[in-house]
Amino acid sequence: MSSTIPPSVSVVVIAYNDAALVGEAVTSALAQGPVVAEVIAVDDASADGTARVLDELAAVHPRLKVVHRTENSGGCGTPRNDGIAVATSPYVLFLDSDDILPPGAAEALVRAAEEHRAPVTVGACVRRELPQYHDVPWMPGLYTAGDVIDRPADRPELVRDTLCVNKLYERSFLEKHAIRFPDGRFVYEDFVFTARVLAAGPRIAVIDDLVYVWHVRRSAAQVSISLDRKDVSNWRSRIEAHRTAARIIAESSAELGRACQVKFLEYDLRMYLRELGRDPEYQAAWWTLTREYLATFDDAVIEAAGAPARWIVRVLQASPVPPADVERLTRFAAEPPRLLPPYATGPDGAPVWSEELPVALDGLAGLPLSELPVSVDAGPAGTGGLRLRVHDLYGRLAAAGPRTARLRFVPRSGGEGVLDRTVELRRAAEGDSWSCEVPFHLTAVAAAGRRQGRRGMQAWGVQVEVEFADGSSLTTSPRPLDALLHRRALPSSRYGVLLAQPFRTGGGSLALRLAPGAAGALSLVRNRLHRARAGRGAG
Repeated sequence: MSSTIPPSVSVVVIAYNDAALVGEAVTSALAQGPVVAEVIAVDDASADGTARVLDELAAVHPRLKVVHRTENSGGCGTPRNDGIAVATSPYVLFLDSDDILPPGAAEALVRAAEEHRAPVTVGACVRRELPQYHDVPWMPGLYTAGDVIDRPADRPELVRDTLCVNKLYERSFLEKHAIRFPDGRFVYEDFVFTARVLAAGPRIAVIDDLVYVWHVRRSAAQVSISLDRKDVSNWRSRIEAHRTAARIIAESSAELGRACQVKFLEYDLRMYLRELGRDPEYQAAWWTLTREYLATFDDAVIEAAGAPARWIVRVLQASPVPPADVERLTRFAAEPPRLLPPYATGPDGAPVWSEELPVALDGLAGLPLSELPVSVDAGPAGTGGLRLRVHDLYGRLAAAGPRTARLRFVPRSGGEGVLDRTVELRRAAEGDSWSCEVPFHLTAVAAAGRRQGRRGMQAWGVQVEVEFADGSSLTTSPRPLDALLHRRALPSSRYGVLLAQPFRTGGGSLALRLAPGAAGALSLVRNRLHRARAGRGAG
């Protein structure tokens, strides 16, 4: 059915040295159909063939306008502002040169904007991990399809969505409030733009259509700004962007301002902490920057944060330098959080972080079992299977009575879990842990993956669900012991040989690569070379 919506959208595409990808982005915008009146591609003085690619496309597509900057701006804000200045349509949509708009995105957004007279309309976005094509929803559960939010202050959690690209903006709204991106080399410019949008108090319409595909290429020679976290300057830039955004939002609504600061503690801080790494110079610089910024937060904001983030902040405040157990802190910042033993108590018997840093773990007694940062170790068990050890946490598990552990393998590229195994837990003699052995065959995991259509190398995450006497449960990812992390070649009547490589993820969880047969082994080798090149490029 042809569209009844008149041409009403200007899609602003920004590009810098992205000749290989910008054509796909522009094509996805043009393919939106007649609702897109114009596509404005801004080339930020690229040194490769980006300008040529855009000019060649413009020669074929009259709706494509190309803006050539003569000097590189150093960031994403200035070229987006250039695009807004050139735009002539009632609505503006932003697109980066290495991402795409899915079919129908623009029309779905315009329909909702017109129906609800909303200056801002938001749709679903996914982060697509390439080359695996693993889609991860952006901020799942934040929005409810069909909602119309009259004022951002009515929904403080909106501050968690800092993206500018999954939203349609009424151009007159941007002009009326003089909303623009920060110019020049300002990293995380979308934080500030989004803050200015929220501070203006627009009505926001929500749709459930997928409107943006954010491509994540971790092995690219030049990773995106949001992934380039190897240098402490990235963290400094994120802090400054958040500081600016929080100030702008707080001036419009004190409640939104507090929510913005809580979001920093629960999301940004934990994300960077779990990627802290082991470089002592980086750790020291990161620690100093973070403590200086946290010193500007009111205690009420810190108290409003969830338990993991609140405890992390208290540990940071209590130690002027990274503590000896800083790696334990990074594991606690992972998702799901895991608090590794030993477990210390204060003079009054209350749980504290450690004997060296007796920071009170306030609120732990009131956390639901499902939210406890329980630690489960995984080691080898005989010729096949895992030995699991579930650690008690200040008596909370002992009081609940752990009964069984359920092990399952979940595709890291998304999809249904396989090979569920449930076994009874046995309490250790010392009484502070429970253990079990879960037998299984890796060939069965590989076969289940093949039945799901997975060819070549398979990558699996591992989950453990602990069930308690009252029927309640918690789910976490086990941490692998060193004895488990050895590659094995297993004979297989089905594949000839099965290569198995257990590994520890960046967050410290157990994961597994399986390579069935010759094709799988070749995929595994290619994957290792890919990651090795990415590691050298990130150094």
